[in-house]
This record gives sequence, structure tokens and C-alpha cells, in this order.
Amino acid sequence: GEDGHLMNGFPCLVLTTVGKKSGEKRQAAVIYGKHGASHVIVASKGGSNTPPAWFVNLAASGTGHIQVKAEKIDVKMRVAEGAERAQLWDMMTKIFPTYLEYQQKTARTIPVVVLDPV
Repeated sequence: GEDGHLMNGFPCLVLTTVGKKSGEKRQAAVIYGKHGASHVIVASKGGSNTPPAWFVNLAASGTGHIQVKAEKIDVKMRVAEGAERAQLWDMMTKIFPTYLEYQQKTARTIPVVVLDPV
């Protein structure tokens, strides 16, 4: 509910995905930004060279579920590209500037994920 919305002062949503291999529901708290009706999250995994498990699961199914405060929303995911990615990356690094350090630590381009309501 409302209590879990801020984590260390950053706005967080709870993302539920289905495990690619296990088929079990998995939850992750993820920092988010808003872009119109969509929520935006970043698959940084602290600058690791591999993406977070939630991203692998979300990419495999294409859909997930989020809870933002008390609101529960079914979503479909897409990875932002080009100018949209640049705009959303800028927005997300203003919310959580450490993403800039994470990007410097890894050779992969950290995915910016758009969660569109379905």
C-alpha cells in the first residue's frame, strides 16, 4: 500500500513478473518515473554486465503487473529506443542520478523500460 511507495526517498513500484523458467510469480521493488499514462523503470542491476532477473522475465512474457501505492495495474512492456530512450533516460537520471554511474560501470546499454497500461 501507501507505506511501501518510497524506498530510501525514491518513488518505487512493486513489479510482479512470472519466472521465465520456474513459472512462479516474482516481485521486485523498482524506482519509477511517470510518462503520460505509462510508468518507466530502468533495468540497471547496479551496473552489472547482466540484466536483472525481472527484466529477463518481463521480456520473455511481454506483460506484468505493477502496484503503485494502492493502485494495481496490468502492463505490457517495451524497451524505449532512440530519442524516446534519451528523453526517458534523462528523466530517470534526474530521479535517481546513480543510474549515470551504473551506466559507466557496464558495457551494455542499460534498458529503459516503458510499462504501458493494458
